[in-house]
Amino acid sequence: NTRWSYHNGGSWPVLLWLLTAACIKTGRPQIARRAIELAESRLQKDSWPEYYDGKLGRFIGKQARKFQTWSIAGYLVAKMMLEDPSHLGMISLEEDKAMKPLIKRSTSWPC
Repeated sequence: NTRWSYHNGGSWPVLLWLLTAACIKTGRPQIARRAIELAESRLQKDSWPEYYDGKLGRFIGKQARKFQTWSIAGYLVAKMMLEDPSHLGMISLEEDKAMKPLIKRSTSWPC
């Protein structure tokens, strides 16, 4: 793998739902909203690629397949969770529901 490509640092749209879940769970939905805005500006235009290359994820992956169902699904699940955060319960384990965050939110965090 080359740097910032595929499994060596590429950006995978399918993981958008996981980022969104983490943002909701930690009280930072604005980060997920921004990520979804960026995804919306690119994914459909780029034909729903499998992954992006580059440090900033600006280039469609060299060997990325297009029209990937998992890329579309990751985006849709992320949108659904932001619209109704109770959907997070569908993907949480019982242990997760009882778990308390290990770190406190920084008062200096600007988001």
